[in-house]
Amino acid sequence: MNEDTIRLATIGRILRWRWRLLVALAAVGAFAGYGASVLAFPPRYTASAPVLLPGQWEDRQLLTQVDIATSSAVLDRTAAALHWSGVSGTTLQDRVTAKAADGNIIKISGTADTPTRAQRLSDQVAQQFVAFATKVAGNSSDPVASATAALRKQVADTNRRISQLAKASDPGQTVESVQTRTELEQLRSSLEDAMQKLDQADPATDKAGPMVVMGPAPRPTGEAPPTRPQLVVAGALLSFLVTLVGHLVAARMNRRLRTEPEIAAALGSTLLGTVDVPAERTAHRRNGWGPRALIRRLLGMNARWDMPAPQKSGDQAGSRIRYRRVCTRLKERLPGAQKLLVVVPDGDETARRAAGQLAAEAKNGLQLRAVEVSVDRPTVPDREGESGALVVLSAGSWTAEELAGIAEACADARHEVVGIVVAGLVLARPTRHSGQLPDDATLALALPGHGTGGPA
Repeated sequence: MNEDTIRLATIGRILRWRWRLLVALAAVGAFAGYGASVLAFPPRYTASAPVLLPGQWEDRQLLTQVDIATSSAVLDRTAAALHWSGVSGTTLQDRVTAKAADGNIIKISGTADTPTRAQRLSDQVAQQFVAFATKVAGNSSDPVASATAALRKQVADTNRRISQLAKASDPGQTVESVQTRTELEQLRSSLEDAMQKLDQADPATDKAGPMVVMGPAPRPTGEAPPTRPQLVVAGALLSFLVTLVGHLVAARMNRRLRTEPEIAAALGSTLLGTVDVPAERTAHRRNGWGPRALIRRLLGMNARWDMPAPQKSGDQAGSRIRYRRVCTRLKERLPGAQKLLVVVPDGDETARRAAGQLAAEAKNGLQLRAVEVSVDRPTVPDREGESGALVVLSAGSWTAEELAGIAEACADARHEVVGIVVAGLVLARPTRHSGQLPDDATLALALPGHGTGGPA
């Protein structure tokens, strides 16, 4: 896994190199959102009817009324009153909502496929709710009213008895008579206070009047969310983000080796140098001109986005010096060597071109024979007088396991890996210099195909 921190520059590279793919997938997501709006989320409209609850109501009492408004008893009555085909109280449970608003107002909302049906549904639910709540309140108020009236009668009788006792007590000014009259007056006051509290707590006094529907529900002028434009935008945005996150996850999970020390450690050999390869039509030659290749180029997927952009190359003379220095280091490591096997991973176009350039620059009796080796099942030709194997590859293209497989294939064919050359793409200069390479320099590379040898 690549442990590099994901920075804004990484997202910038994705947007730069994969903007065509991002736009294409965003368009696909937009079409998917449009299809969902047609099939799964048809247009729906919502209308709301307010119901006023007069008097003083506590929060828990308002919540109880909200539950009553969306109860099956009210919705069944509503469905029976509407006479809509295929609509029952159970069906309306997903279409009707209620919530308590400020000022003892309950908002009842109904959702339907047309504005007219939504308006009618909300009005009918509000009417059925008021009728049902009024009926329940009327049935439950009779026992409470009877008990309250009986209690008031008993309090009135007690007050009269207190008055009789006060008159019958000793009219003198003795301590006992004064104390008795005082206690009787205190008892009368306590009874009056209790009756006042009872009147204040009486639900009949709190609820000054019946519930009232505050006018018909206004006809909706717009669709209820999610609307079709919202689904289209959401589909495009979701596809864009999923693609972007997918690229970031792929970058984090990328195990391809990018640095020269990691490549040398995986192959168990020494780095002899790095060489430059002009980035002229490399991707087209590698991918071909088939339908899949054309689609990849159209979507901008023919180039790696997670690799640094090719830098500008120096002059042709400087590039030749790099190749010649690699050949010189080979001669220094193997003074008497006449032949070397150049191993190139199959599909690495940059390394293949670099190997051809090395073959063209090899002098002083040094011959380079190049072969392309599959990284899936690496097979290296048996030794035929070569003094060792030189591995040429590009950075950021192969994992440690793939390179280790190539090294094992070389060992099975009795080839010692004497060195590694890393090839990198550079931007070719538009002008040609006098020290340029011959046009047929890369033709010196011989590709006899996969030879026989022990697989790794």
